[in-house]
Amino acid sequence: MPIKVMFISLGCDKNLVDAEKMLGILRRDGYVFTDDEAEAEVIIINSCCFIGDAKEESINTILEMATYKEEGVCRALIVTGCLAERYQNEILQELPEVDGVLGIASWQEIGRVVREALEKKTPRIFYDNNALPVTDAERVVTTGGYYAHLKIAEGCDKHCTYCIIPRIRGKYRSVPMEDLVAEAASLASQGVRELILVAQETTLYGVDLYGKKALPQLIRRLAAIPGIYWIRIQYCYPEEITDELIQVIRTEPKVCHYLDIPIQHGSDKILKRMGRRTDAAQLRKIIGTLREQIPDIALRTTLITGFPGETEDDFQELLDFVDEMEFERLGVFAYSQEEDTPAASMEDQVPEEIKQQRRDQVMELQQEIAFEKSESMVGRTLDVMIEGKIADENAYVGRTYMDAPGVDGYIFVQSSEEFLSGDFVRVKVTGAVEYDLIGEVAE
Repeated sequence: MPIKVMFISLGCDKNLVDAEKMLGILRRDGYVFTDDEAEAEVIIINSCCFIGDAKEESINTILEMATYKEEGVCRALIVTGCLAERYQNEILQELPEVDGVLGIASWQEIGRVVREALEKKTPRIFYDNNALPVTDAERVVTTGGYYAHLKIAEGCDKHCTYCIIPRIRGKYRSVPMEDLVAEAASLASQGVRELILVAQETTLYGVDLYGKKALPQLIRRLAAIPGIYWIRIQYCYPEEITDELIQVIRTEPKVCHYLDIPIQHGSDKILKRMGRRTDAAQLRKIIGTLREQIPDIALRTTLITGFPGETEDDFQELLDFVDEMEFERLGVFAYSQEEDTPAASMEDQVPEEIKQQRRDQVMELQQEIAFEKSESMVGRTLDVMIEGKIADENAYVGRTYMDAPGVDGYIFVQSSEEFLSGDFVRVKVTGAVEYDLIGEVAE
């Protein structure tokens, strides 16, 4: 009987791509997959430790899954991903239930780790986290089959003062363009219709390999692949957005008029303390250019409240910035004091209660902006990707170009017609409910 494996992937989309490639290796090696912890003989947790909450979730998941070594049939509990990379010794010393650990640059060894863990050898495999990314593994797409993330680079060179990622994932390394085109073509042949380009930073793609920013060239090549309908770009650092990239987004029909631009704050003092490369005036200019060149663009950003030294005046600057910019999509994190980062030892740490209060204030303001933006969509006709049918109703759940899966809103489409997940349908927006839209199939 084939050995049953349960795989849990936590954290970001970049982590998910690694998980899907590990699943591909395990499938090739003859393992089968289950979602039932009680029947899994091997449980693998692809962990995250970006901020404190992610670290806590990873540890709690490990402890929860460890119970199935007694209550179920689990013979091997394996931890991969960022937590394993950062705390390999602590995991094996303090969590004796764990039977093997695997670093972020050595995920291609997952088959060996599983075999050795089942043999009670407690494998520990960690390669240089500055090595070139491995790209030739087949993938098991876990997102439903009609969209997939394409990780175009690994690591980061920015070294923002709050962030541990460069230490965990190493320096910035682009995946060769030929490899990405081949992977995207393979995904398209499996039915993927939306490619979501991800990296710690997508805008610097190619600088290390080709001596220039090559994201526009990559996009054009991906757009030429038959079967791909949408290309969505995430994690664009604002200072690296070029006129050429803007023109590709504006003129290439397959590129969604959607851009994820993490800006983190609106106060020059705090941006400087964060080690960011832009000030508020530069951010206003970049955002203004994007909206002028692509009037229907949907901009998503992320912010941090309660960074060390953030005063009430700094926070008010942030609120004013959010109110002025009117981002279509926005997420906020309360600052997490991460060990081994410069910000962790900065003076004037903000109390946790104030961090959270400020986060809530920003989200309340953004809620007003987002609801108004939703109302303004009524009457427009848009392409919608169908994600599924609502049980017992003549209605479907879908996404517009303005909505990335898992983080943004939905559109609920009334129709008695039969659609499949992944179908694209022209829909007229007839209403809005908070962050979501309501529509009907256009005539």
